[in-house]
Amino acid sequence: MSFPVEPSNRSTERLAAPSGPRHAKRKSRAARSRNIAIIFVGIIVIAAIAGYGYVRYRYGQIKKLSVGSLTRTSSSQPMNILIVGSNSRAALNGKQTSAFGTPQQVGGARSDVTMILHIDPKTQTTSLVSIPRDLFMPIPGSTLSNRVDAALNSGPSQLVTTIEQDLGITISHYVELNFDTFQNIVQTLGGLDMYFPYPVRDAYSSLNIQTTGCHYLNGFQALAVVRARHLEYKTASGSWVEDPLGDLSRIRRDHEFMRVLFGAVKQKGISNPLTLNAILSSVAPDLQVDSGFSLGEMISLATKFRNLNPNTIPTATLPVALENNFIYNGANYGDVVFPAQPQDQSIINQYLDIPTPNVKKNSFAISVLNGSGIAQQAGTVGQELTSDGFNVTSTGNSKVLGKDLETIVYYKPGYQQQAALVRDSLSGAVIMGQSSTLTGAPVEVITGTKLTVGKPAPPVTTQAPSITNPTSPATTSPPTTIAPITLAATQAVTPLQPWDPRACPPGSPVTPVG
Repeated sequence: MSFPVEPSNRSTERLAAPSGPRHAKRKSRAARSRNIAIIFVGIIVIAAIAGYGYVRYRYGQIKKLSVGSLTRTSSSQPMNILIVGSNSRAALNGKQTSAFGTPQQVGGARSDVTMILHIDPKTQTTSLVSIPRDLFMPIPGSTLSNRVDAALNSGPSQLVTTIEQDLGITISHYVELNFDTFQNIVQTLGGLDMYFPYPVRDAYSSLNIQTTGCHYLNGFQALAVVRARHLEYKTASGSWVEDPLGDLSRIRRDHEFMRVLFGAVKQKGISNPLTLNAILSSVAPDLQVDSGFSLGEMISLATKFRNLNPNTIPTATLPVALENNFIYNGANYGDVVFPAQPQDQSIINQYLDIPTPNVKKNSFAISVLNGSGIAQQAGTVGQELTSDGFNVTSTGNSKVLGKDLETIVYYKPGYQQQAALVRDSLSGAVIMGQSSTLTGAPVEVITGTKLTVGKPAPPVTTQAPSITNPTSPATTSPPTTIAPITLAATQAVTPLQPWDPRACPPGSPVTPVG
């Protein structure tokens, strides 16, 4: 059998591989180059696979929690991540329990730290809002209120639901750290340096800095700094003075500590594979996240925000009104804080990008019940809300649970926007709460002692015409001075005070804490 022969082509012949020993060496070198390139590419692929496999391994160590009420978003949409520092003593070792107490001495778990991190991947911007742990608010599934930190006793879902229903803040993800997680991060970084302008101490958190200057802190000592709610500072005269704002001052100092910590992680951790590996290995086993927080989403967010400067993150604390020695439903709750409207909602809208309610005032019914015991308050508030354009259908009385009380705008499921519109029309200690037991109007206002409708106004003497519910007893009291009490709210952003620890000035000598 014969095959056709290709016609001769000089140009093809010139491009053909030459023969002979010299040309064989060239061919061998070219082959080795190709083989080296293939091996190099293979190494990169294997390293990428191994790296991804390692990250998956670490991700697998993180405990996944079933958390209800989360509002799912994609990694490209703005989201709010609830970051919780749990004070559970369940995982503490001997030294820690001697300082912080055993699980038997301090049972359950409370959210020592409650922060909401707002992330916008499109603009690559972030902001952080802290919720004071002593904020008194309705607890879902109960007819009573409590501190927000107590909600964690019933699990992460209860805490998320409380924040979403009472404050109207949508939560996309949940992240929880405990004492060990925090200490391990600091230890892995080799400790942190902080500057102390004054000697400070806190017998409750084990903080004890007796000299001024820049001090080295290990994990245990750093934890004592961020947990200090009873901080005392030493004045030039030698006397010790307690910081008067307790937890609110702690939050201010924690924001500064986080800047120092994140700066150290960025400098020592992300830039150093060995340190980063040590951080991941020490943190992952004690970290807890919601089961919907996928590895892919974490990697996507980490990639987009890898160059974030921690010093540029705006931080704020929800403004609150202080209430000392609070008696509620016959029990003494000690010192708590009340919400402060409209300051709270202004911060939430600004920092967490929560949209304003998109409903009309007259599109739903409202009932107003007197929960303060102030004569004719329900009728007065009902009249003022009606004048403001709301559809108030009834007024009446509710059980009085204490002397000084916040106003609660309860709403049926599905009526949160309507309740938010009512809340935004009130000033003072006002908060929302969802209730599935309402039988009348879908929105019910239980008035408190610290309330005004609209902008705070001077006290007025009036006999308000009542909008009476047929089942409620008629009010026959004489005209009474209605003097709504408004509380001075704390500031959302306060500068560091002279005694607060802060980042060390460059080049400062460092003293180890004894």
